[in-house]
Amino acid sequence: MRRSLVCVVTGAVLVASMMGTVCLADEAKTFTVGFDAEYPPFGYMDEDGEYTGFDLELAQAVCDLQGWELVKTPIDWDSKDMELNSGAIDCIWNGFTMNGREDDYTWSVPYVDNSQVIVIPEDSDVADLAGLAGKTVGVQAASAALELLSDGGDQADLAATFGTLQQFPDYNNAFIELQAGSIDAIAMDIGVANYQLKQHEGYKILDEALNSEKYAVGFKLGNEELRDTVNDSLMQLKADGTFDALAEKYELTDMVCLGEEEDAEAATETASEAATEGASEVATETEAATES
Repeated sequence: MRRSLVCVVTGAVLVASMMGTVCLADEAKTFTVGFDAEYPPFGYMDEDGEYTGFDLELAQAVCDLQGWELVKTPIDWDSKDMELNSGAIDCIWNGFTMNGREDDYTWSVPYVDNSQVIVIPEDSDVADLAGLAGKTVGVQAASAALELLSDGGDQADLAATFGTLQQFPDYNNAFIELQAGSIDAIAMDIGVANYQLKQHEGYKILDEALNSEKYAVGFKLGNEELRDTVNDSLMQLKADGTFDALAEKYELTDMVCLGEEEDAEAATETASEAATEGASEVATETEAATES
């Protein structure tokens, strides 16, 4: 009798264990996105106190496709690598520049073509990049613009002409100082610059850009499985119109580039195939003419 009871209890525990395993397997995966909460229009807090932006809505659309739960995690941009490598976040998704960082992360397909530009007051005497000599230029800490202007960056020689290159925790603070006249210009991404100019009158973007670059989602180096899943989702969102609708909502239509590389590769393959077929036809005609 005792033996039968043990068997029944053991069986019940086994069934419960199996049911628990099924429940855990059915639980939705959380997808934790690290982002800069002071980086509109890609990620920011709206008037209702909710985190939103182009990148966060795009991440939500990916989660909707995959049945995941999106966890929005604002991070200190200086600490983004620590957050990613510790596993606190699954990716860095917030106007994240891949140029110059290609070997530091596993990257998604690029989706926004972005440039680093200079924002100045409309009445500034600066007419081109050379005009920044002796000026105080603001930049966000740990940003692509800072990397570009730092030692070893493509515009390090230009930065050497500045009076000062001053770092700020975010661009909102930089604009406060620009308005106050404490700095003469700000180096920043064009998407963020366009957004800020809509919020602040009396400023403009210098015609001469610092460079051109692309945004992508950065995953921990080697995390190709998650990268591939997100890539597939992004292409689905491009195909069903969701991606373009979000780009229009955030006035980024002229900057998005999702799928352009694939289109270019396809065009190259088509041209190559056509050239091969053409050469084959010419060879066949030549051979026939020789035989006759």
